[in-house]
Amino acid sequence: MTTTVPTEAAVRQSSPGTASGPRRRPGRIRRIGLPYLLLLPALLLELLVHLVPMVIGMVMSFKELTQFYIRDWTTAPWNGLDNYSVSVDFDAPVGAALLHSFLVTVAFTLLSVALCWLIGTGAAIFMQDTFRGRGLLRALFLVPYALPVYTAVITWVFMFQHDNGLVNHVLHDQLGLTDKPSFWLIGDNSFIALLTVSVWKGWPFAFLIVMAGLQNIPKELYEAASLDGAGLWQQIRRITLPSLRPVNQVLVLVLFLWTFNDFNTPYVLFGKTAPEAADLISVHIYQASFVTWNFGTGSAMSVLLLLFLLVVTGVYLVITSRGRRTADV
Repeated sequence: MTTTVPTEAAVRQSSPGTASGPRRRPGRIRRIGLPYLLLLPALLLELLVHLVPMVIGMVMSFKELTQFYIRDWTTAPWNGLDNYSVSVDFDAPVGAALLHSFLVTVAFTLLSVALCWLIGTGAAIFMQDTFRGRGLLRALFLVPYALPVYTAVITWVFMFQHDNGLVNHVLHDQLGLTDKPSFWLIGDNSFIALLTVSVWKGWPFAFLIVMAGLQNIPKELYEAASLDGAGLWQQIRRITLPSLRPVNQVLVLVLFLWTFNDFNTPYVLFGKTAPEAADLISVHIYQASFVTWNFGTGSAMSVLLLLFLLVVTGVYLVITSRGRRTADV
């Protein structure tokens, strides 16, 4: 007579209260939920710092909020869409000034982003070759990006001084390129000064991102292209730029958003009232809100700016995604 000894697996399956499938251990659940638990403080802080003020600003844009209601802004009367109609009425002084500021900001942003990308990409490609002192030169290139914004811009304020600034000393006294010392912080030259500072402190970021993207391009591609007789420009055009397309798509978008919303640079460079030639929309909204004490109109301008950036970002992502699909096909 043969006796069958039940195995351990059969005992577990036949015992009551035992699930047929694999059990999910509580420790596994805790491990899965731990990352989300660690992210919770940052998410709450992001909610309090960005989302809540954004919602409050949208509510304020529908109110007639002036200096008379600063003590308790919730008591300000509702104004409907009047603040928006005033902001987009380009025949009136407020709308015309906002349109001028918007056009100045668009021109400034396009030039700044283009120059930052061009200089950063050129420097990153140049730094791919091995030569003596390359590490030191890379570190020097990143100094403008590593410096605090206020320190860097205040330094440029002293350099742009009319009487004893370094810029006029070099251009007028040493090189003789100008007939007389120029005013860089007022008048039409203020746009050039603002663009110079923006490019100076922005191109190292493009250099850093492009240099990181170049590390993923196999060197064998350049060696094969060199054997086939391709020159430097042909290698950049046929290998480097196509390989950097995903990196450049993100880089251009980030630079555009940062530059279009830049407030610290013009505020530190010119103060509360920027010259007409360098009246960026960020400073213009600040003046409309905290100088004229018309927070309702300023909030409406901020909401319009947010909508514009959302539309531009959406269109840009759609165009770049279609271009990526076409390139993959």
